[in-house]
Amino acid sequence: MAAKEGGIVKKGHEEGLKLATSLLEEFGLPLGLLPLANVIEVGFVRSTGYMWIVQQKKVEHKFNVISKLVSYDAEITGYVEKKRIRKLKGVKAKELMLWPPVSDIIVEDPPTGKIQFKSLAGITKTFPVEAFAAGQ
Repeated sequence: MAAKEGGIVKKGHEEGLKLATSLLEEFGLPLGLLPLANVIEVGFVRSTGYMWIVQQKKVEHKFNVISKLVSYDAEITGYVEKKRIRKLKGVKAKELMLWPPVSDIIVEDPPTGKIQFKSLAGITKTFPVEAFAAGQ
């Protein structure tokens, strides 16, 4: 795939998780934003910001602080930039009976302690950033 050309690729759970965590840290995103399990590969193309994560299977995670259930597909892709992930694919958040895909995640800058999630359906939800801290 052309989007992956020139990318850094880490294979295996430990190495992939280290790369994913370091990217979240570098770009000012909460470390618990992507609760991953059984990572196969994580890649990042610095020139474009394109990131991909492949895990063995889909993972569902409940963020207890905000009582929100989120689904992470076996493959997640998006473009990472300072305080933002755009064109995100493979992440859905449960809203009532629906699972609208999350397309953008934005940490408010200047910092307000809030993070926004936008879906292609036009739904925008704002939560406290600390709800997505590591270990949540």
